[in-house]
Amino acid sequence: MIRDSGVREDYPSGMRRDTQEGKTNYLLALDGPMFRRYAEHMSKGAVKYGPRNWQLADSEEELERFRQSAFRHMIQWLDGDRTEDHAMAVVFNLNAASYVEDRLARKGGA
Repeated sequence: MIRDSGVREDYPSGMRRDTQEGKTNYLLALDGPMFRRYAEHMSKGAVKYGPRNWQLADSEEELERFRQSAFRHMIQWLDGDRTEDHAMAVVFNLNAASYVEDRLARKGGA
């Protein structure tokens, strides 16, 4: 099945597509420096811990660890500590916590 809004957009070439109206534009997440910095942060983490190692987390204890780390890095960022990219560490830990929350919800936890 292909979902259909019932609205079409026609192009000069003759191509016709379903409308983009109401659909998430994921490319907007690439605007500004954050996407590049996050990719760099994730690449460094992959070297240190292994690619996607954080996706093994599936417990309340690991969820709490991500929450604590996110908060600690937020305080360091707010304090102006530039010894590492604390803003990206916050983004990473929030993303990882959200990932674990979703896993726990599927298992019937969190």
